Amino acid sequence: MGVVRKTKHLEQVLSVFRQSSDALSVSMLLDCLNNEINKSTVYRMLDKLEDDGVIHSFMTMDQIRFYALCKGCLSDRHVESHAHFQCTSCKRVSCFSEEIGLPTSGRARITSAQVLLTGQCESCLS
Repeated sequence: MGVVRKTKHLEQVLSVFRQSSDALSVSMLLDCLNNEINKSTVYRMLDKLEDDGVIHSFMTMDQIRFYALCKGCLSDRHVESHAHFQCTSCKRVSCFSEEIGLPTSGRARITSAQVLLTGQCESCLS
């Protein structure tokens, strides 16, 4: 699939991701875009960006899909192996910068994992 051309809307979506230090849900992304882009268009763009290795997605404890920019992923393979964190108090979701080690198995080749850590963020602990 992939992103074929860079449109104004695509640039707006990428700009929101670049300006955010946190992962974003679709509703958060739409709020940042002031609902200027149709929801179904945003979903299509997110699918294409994920296919191209520009963003990655993961599920939170509330079973809501969040998206964040990739670092070093390719269109044919996501190499993200970091944990994600969700605060149980404020519900903020972020990526941990530390990489996690994937287990090795003689019978299988593991290429990705999703790890969601939960607890209280620094702001909520203060």
